[in-house]
Amino acid sequence: MQNFTHFDTSGNAIMVDVSTKPETQRTAIASGQIVMSAKAFTACKLGNSKKGDVLSVARIAGIMATKQTPNLIPLCHTISIEKATIEFELLDETNAVLATCTVKCNGKTGVEMEALTGVSIALLTIYDMCKALDKEMKIGNIALVKKTGGKR
Repeated sequence: MQNFTHFDTSGNAIMVDVSTKPETQRTAIASGQIVMSAKAFTACKLGNSKKGDVLSVARIAGIMATKQTPNLIPLCHTISIEKATIEFELLDETNAVLATCTVKCNGKTGVEMEALTGVSIALLTIYDMCKALDKEMKIGNIALVKKTGGKR
């Protein structure tokens, strides 16, 4: 267990001690995509699904999710998020929506989990709002794209 930071020497789960780390400006960018039918994609693109403007709702959901990350993922630190954005790129050739979440803070620990949570919830919101139009949507390729700040 010595190689895992979230376990003590006895194998017990712990929150990493960041109390002595200096604060630095930290940024994390995560992305993912949802592939859907042409009908669902058009509704997203035009913002006229029966449930409303899908991408606007998904953007708000993703931003809100970044702020809830420590309530969702055990042992995550509570971080004062100073910026959270969700951007969408509509990929016409594949009927896919690419979502990108950027999170920034000045802190002692990174915001990777917040960015990954934000993009995941944005995509899940799109799924929820479009499931009546397409029951075979696929969410995937969720990954950390970039991280800055801290030692590494």
